[in-house]
Amino acid sequence: MWEPYKKGFKAYLQLEKSLSKNSVDAYLHDIEKLNAYFEQAGIKRVPKEVVLKDLEVFLKWITELGMMPGSQARIISGLKSFFKYCLLEQITSTDPTALLEAPKLKRSLPDILSFEEIERIINEIDLSTPEGGRNKAILETLYSCGLRVTELVNLRISCLHLDVGFVRVIGKGDKERLVPIGSDAIKYINIYKNDIRVHISIQPGNEDVLFLNRRGSKLSRVMVFLVIKQMTKKAGITKTISPHTFRHSFATHLVEGGADLRAVQEMLGHESITTTEIYTHLDRKYLRDTLAKFHPAFQ
Repeated sequence: MWEPYKKGFKAYLQLEKSLSKNSVDAYLHDIEKLNAYFEQAGIKRVPKEVVLKDLEVFLKWITELGMMPGSQARIISGLKSFFKYCLLEQITSTDPTALLEAPKLKRSLPDILSFEEIERIINEIDLSTPEGGRNKAILETLYSCGLRVTELVNLRISCLHLDVGFVRVIGKGDKERLVPIGSDAIKYINIYKNDIRVHISIQPGNEDVLFLNRRGSKLSRVMVFLVIKQMTKKAGITKTISPHTFRHSFATHLVEGGADLRAVQEMLGHESITTTEIYTHLDRKYLRDTLAKFHPAFQ
């Protein structure tokens, strides 16, 4: 019953909002959750018949299913986007999400890695294997450029400008940005590209993709997660680590080193400076050390 609306919403997200496939899929999944609730409850509604009370009962339903506040907030965001689209297309005359409140989220500081911990993880890589050479280039690039994992696996050889120390990154919504890249990452990308990748039988359509699996296809996001998990375990680090930890550590280390927040925003590809402020938190120890160093009352 909702298929035509979902189809139109999908086209709107792709064409007008220029969102990535992952983001489009996430938004559509939010609408499917609401559909699943209506079906289970035996409620027959088209979008123009949905009212605030329906959505409040739906939220109660997903809470009882055990869905965490973060996931609930993500679904509410998807529903708000959908009904905004319905208003624009005159499918509905009112927005039932206008007074819908998202659960209050506790902002927890995610784990970050110190520079020494990052070095320990990278040093665990076995460089005697082709995969090891590739993985070294991957981790050096993640930390050097602060890339999202999707940006990393989609990185193309034609986007490398290593002679001038930049890579062209295609981020969320197909927005492009130029990101500086450090000398270590350049060194290991060149080793991988010139000495390892040339020996791989490349699958059609992957000729310009930088990082490949052993079958010559683009690496999956999951593969990058697994590589990092394995190296972190070998390094004896017990923190919860993912590719995003490298991005978060990159940003935090820049700010702790005195980098301008606007410059960090540009490098991370954030539309809003407030997002950058979240990602570049300063941990309590750093703040205390700074006070101890510079504040007269701590001398």
